[in-house]
Amino acid sequence: MNQKKLSIRFVISKAKLNQRGLCPISCRITFENKRKSFSTSLFVAPDCWSAKKQLVLDRDIENQNKNGQLSLISQKINQAYLFLQVQNTEFNVDDILDKYSNKKIKKEDNVVSYFKRYLLAQYKLINKDIKPVTWKKFEYVCNHVASFISFKYHKKDFPLNKLNQQFLNDFEYYLKTEKDQKQVTVNKVIQRFRKPIKLAVSEGYLNHDPFVNHKPNRAKKEVVFLSTEELILLEKHHFEQARLQLVRDLFIFCCYTGLAYHEMANLKKEHLVNGFDGNQWIQIKREKTSKLISVPILPKVKILINKYDSISDYVLPKFSNQKINSYLKEIAWIVGISKKITHHTARKTFASTVLLYNDVPMEIVSELLGHSNMNITQEYYGKVVQKSIGREMVRLSKKLGSS
Repeated sequence: MNQKKLSIRFVISKAKLNQRGLCPISCRITFENKRKSFSTSLFVAPDCWSAKKQLVLDRDIENQNKNGQLSLISQKINQAYLFLQVQNTEFNVDDILDKYSNKKIKKEDNVVSYFKRYLLAQYKLINKDIKPVTWKKFEYVCNHVASFISFKYHKKDFPLNKLNQQFLNDFEYYLKTEKDQKQVTVNKVIQRFRKPIKLAVSEGYLNHDPFVNHKPNRAKKEVVFLSTEELILLEKHHFEQARLQLVRDLFIFCCYTGLAYHEMANLKKEHLVNGFDGNQWIQIKREKTSKLISVPILPKVKILINKYDSISDYVLPKFSNQKINSYLKEIAWIVGISKKITHHTARKTFASTVLLYNDVPMEIVSELLGHSNMNITQEYYGKVVQKSIGREMVRLSKKLGSS
C-alpha cells in the first residue's frame, strides 16, 4: 500500500440512528497510515447508502443534494492536500484536515523561512547592535540548516512545529559526517541555530524548546602556542625575503600584545596612549566583543612600532590575514617549528608563554585579551596554568633533591 496516498471515505454509523431512522455520515481521511474522522453534518437512511459507490442511492432531490455536498467535501479535501504538496514541506493527516477546515496551522511557519526572516531583522542591526562578521556567521548556519533539510528530507523546508530532539541529533550528525566539521565548530553552529528557534518558541510557533534536552558533546580545546624557546628562535632568525621578514614582525608584534588580526590591521597611532603609569599603552575596541582593551606596550613591541613608523595613520603595514597564514607555514618550516601556526597562534602565545608562564594572574590575562568573561579564559587556558604549575613543581623537586 502506498503510505503517501490520500484516502477519502464516507462511512455511516448505524448504531447512531436518530428518531427519523437516519444515521450520520462521517468523513474518514487516511494518510501515511494515520486516520482522522469528522462529521459531515449529513444524515441518510441506512438502506439508501452504498459504501461501495460512496453514494446515496435514493434519487429524490434531497438525497441527490447530499451526494453533491459529499462530492464538494471530497474536492475541498483534495484541494487542501494538493496545496500542502505544493508547499514542498512535510505534513500529516492533521495538517490536511486543518487546511480543509481553514484553520491556521503552524506548519506554514517553517525553519528556513523563519531563519531568513530572523536574518533580515538582524541585518538592519549591523553596526548598531551586531558586527557584520557576526551576522555572516548566522547566515552560514542558515545555509547549513537548509542543506541538511534538503539532504535528509528532500524538501526545501521543514515545519517549525515539528522541530524536535531527533532533528537536532540528525543535524549534528550531518555536520560531522557530510560537512566534516569538528565538534567545536558543530557546537558553535548549534549554539547559533538556537537563537532564532528560541525566538520562535516565544512567538508561539513551537510549543516547547527542542534544545532543552540537547546536550552537545564536549569539544577538546587544544591551545596551540609557541614555547619560550620557539619564540626566541623565531625572533632571532633573519629572513632574506622582505615579505617573510614583515610577516614575522607582525606575528611577533601580536605575540607581545595579544591583538587579534582585525585589531592589529586597524591599529592606528591614535590608539597609542599614555597610561596612568606614564608608559605607553594600546587602547582599542575588540571587533568581536566591542570591549575596550588596554595593553601595555612592552619593549619589543616598541621596537617594532618604531621600525615601521611612517606618515600613515596606521601603526603597521597592511597585510591580508590569508597571506599572513600562508607565509607563516613557510616561516615555520624555515625556522624548524613543527606546529601548525596561524596569526591567531600569536594571541595564544601572548596569553600562555608571555603572560601565564610568567605568573601573570588569570584575571589580568582575561582583561588583556578582552574576553567577555573569565570563564572563557579559564576554559581555554586552564590546562596552560596546570602545565605551569607542573613545571614549577619539577623545578622545586630538583631544588629539594639537590639540597
